[in-house]
Amino acid sequence: MVWFWILWASIAAALEPTSTSAEGLAAQLLQVERHIRDAAQPLDAALMEAGHQQQVIYRYLVTHPELREPVFAALPEDVRDIAKTNVFATSQIMRTVGKSRVAVPPWTIVAPAEILDLQSHYMAAEEEFGVPWEILAGIHLVETRMGRLRGVSTAGAKGPMQFIPETWARFGEGDIENNRDAIFAAARHLKHHGAPDRIDKALWHYNPTDRYVNAVRGYASMIEQNPLAYRGYYAWQVYYKTIRGYLHLPEGYAETEKIPVDTWCAANDCP
Repeated sequence: MVWFWILWASIAAALEPTSTSAEGLAAQLLQVERHIRDAAQPLDAALMEAGHQQQVIYRYLVTHPELREPVFAALPEDVRDIAKTNVFATSQIMRTVGKSRVAVPPWTIVAPAEILDLQSHYMAAEEEFGVPWEILAGIHLVETRMGRLRGVSTAGAKGPMQFIPETWARFGEGDIENNRDAIFAAARHLKHHGAPDRIDKALWHYNPTDRYVNAVRGYASMIEQNPLAYRGYYAWQVYYKTIRGYLHLPEGYAETEKIPVDTWCAANDCP
């Protein structure tokens, strides 16, 4: 919730998998998970597309629970475990979103910083504060899709790790909109609340809902098992829950005020 789909017609095509049968979904999922985890594959347009399709498939399985078990059964054991964890984590974070919005948000969606630069920030914060870098990447993923989302939340939080002003005043140093500064502030926050020994407690203080904790832990566990999984998550994009369904807000989206969904969709050919 961006890279290569600027025209809405292309975006609309990415909202659902190319096949929605259990067999087709399993085949697509096997292909993209193998591609993401193949160290010989470069971080190019094909890998970014695989990451987005991975996200699309998991979101589809969350909203079509009757397909989950048939899809899991059709996957080899190693990918089955990956799929189960990702479906669970995705279902958890999607359930933290409340009612469907009647307007699109006053946000800007930008390209994320370079993947290795972000990873170096996570790892530097781990070295200083002891918070696993995979946990920091998981927070960055669920909060702003690795810094793609620029805007203020309904709670007044902002920046790539989404701090409200009071919390930033306690734990932040530097620029709240800077990835490195925000990642380090998140590590300080987690450390203060018990990380690394009590990660669940620390995450709950970051966002006080078990679903949030479950989502971050789930995604982080995938990176812990295989750091190449981080490449797939890096490609995940911004989706926004509205009365017209989930809308994909691509890189280049920029609105300065709320616009009624129907008005915006009339001008942007929503699916």
